[in-house]
Amino acid sequence: RMNRVVVRQTSAGLADVLSESVKAAQSRGVVIGYDARKNSEVFATVAAKIFLDRGFVVFLSEGVCPTPLVAFAVLDVGAAAGVVVTASHNPPAYNGYKVFWENGAQIIPPQDKDIAAAIESAKLNDIPAIDLDAAVRDGRLRRFGNDLERRYRLGARKLMHQPKMAARQPITIAYTPLHGVGAGPLTRLLGENGFDTVVVEPSQAKPDGRFPTVRFPNPEEPGAMDRVFELGQKIDADLVLANDPDADRLAVAIPDGSGFTRLSGDQIGALLADYLLATRPTSSTRRPLLATTVVSSQLLEQMAHARSALYRETLTGFKWIANAAIEAAATSNAELVIGYEEALGYCIGELVRDKDGLSAALVFAELCAHTLHRGQTLRDRLDAIYRDFGVHLTGQVSLVREGKTGRIEIAEMMERFRQTPPTTINDIVVSQVRDLSRPNDELPATNALVFQLKGGSRVIMRPSGTEPKLKCYYEVRESVSAGEKVQTAEARAKHALQSLVDAHQQQIESR
Repeated sequence: RMNRVVVRQTSAGLADVLSESVKAAQSRGVVIGYDARKNSEVFATVAAKIFLDRGFVVFLSEGVCPTPLVAFAVLDVGAAAGVVVTASHNPPAYNGYKVFWENGAQIIPPQDKDIAAAIESAKLNDIPAIDLDAAVRDGRLRRFGNDLERRYRLGARKLMHQPKMAARQPITIAYTPLHGVGAGPLTRLLGENGFDTVVVEPSQAKPDGRFPTVRFPNPEEPGAMDRVFELGQKIDADLVLANDPDADRLAVAIPDGSGFTRLSGDQIGALLADYLLATRPTSSTRRPLLATTVVSSQLLEQMAHARSALYRETLTGFKWIANAAIEAAATSNAELVIGYEEALGYCIGELVRDKDGLSAALVFAELCAHTLHRGQTLRDRLDAIYRDFGVHLTGQVSLVREGKTGRIEIAEMMERFRQTPPTTINDIVVSQVRDLSRPNDELPATNALVFQLKGGSRVIMRPSGTEPKLKCYYEVRESVSAGEKVQTAEARAKHALQSLVDAHQQQIESR
């Protein structure tokens, strides 16, 4: 349903809200970027003309652009807002319009509600007949590209704790952008910091909105990384990396002896947090902050408490993580070390106030080199974390219910569990029920149920905000006994996780 009419109306509504809400919004301008999907450039150009017609300076990408660079650009040029035309990792037929506020983070209430109301009431005129070349000449339209990316790369370099590590421990990286826009920016970023043995999967290297070699351009999906795994074996890679098509997410796989094991988002987040806390400069005067979402693993909270870091838990979505970090910086002199969500989104430091698959890839490469330099593997490092905090395994099941009847069915499922919550799941006592639809001091109200089980396991249910799905999240924790192999505890955890999933799904079907 993304078309020129939608873009015109949305841009007009956003322009109206910015003019009313943000000081000097028109002279500060709006940053606009776009990915390689069908009509993304067309939609970005339409948006630019609407903003120009309403008196805004416009910073428009010279070509396809990773989403993190748009978020960075909002802060870099001091813009009133940012817009990126992208559908991220969704199927080829999709497109979208993503908005960043003047603070560089995605919009949250009341901004989103104000913009939605303004979109509904905006006058729908024809696309203004604006000469973009003339707008460039008079300074109203400013193109951004290489210079801004260079400033971003300089900022990303400062996120590294050991910038010379690549010289001490060279590593070989296999990488795929999944037909997206990440290949050029990421290889330049890695190369400038000494990671110059990066081989890009050739069949997926160029931006192509048709995504011809994958069924679904999401590195979480089964089969999406098969080609880069084959490449990794050919070049004996120390690390396999993948971005989604707009390069705001990062997938990681590590050697396992016979091929590669893809790490979960929670495992990547734990490894990054462990490394960044351990190597954080002692000269910092701000308190370290770790942040994640309510559906991510409970492991990060345990790591934060054990290592004297602040911890923030938010609703699902990076807009909440970024705004929580901004608030903690203002109220608690906190410095974000890492914010992450289990769906492969990571924010390292405060360079970009959104998930950023480029800077996260750089820091993870540094982590890999550091670990190998110490004579360990990444699996060794993960095992050490599990020994300290227990094996935390997570899983997810999505129940698809299409159409109007599907929405009703999902609502009824939630209401049954809300009105009559289970006292046990898989014969484990439910020790606490959290109904997040009820306002509380910790989180804004949302339609989600959290069932905390005795012993640390957890089940969460929530309807998807964008798809016809009921999402169920599962987590189990198994302690590692003294002298026990981590793999033994991990096997118990895998069995416990599957049993928990099966038992809960049976409860859903029987109600």
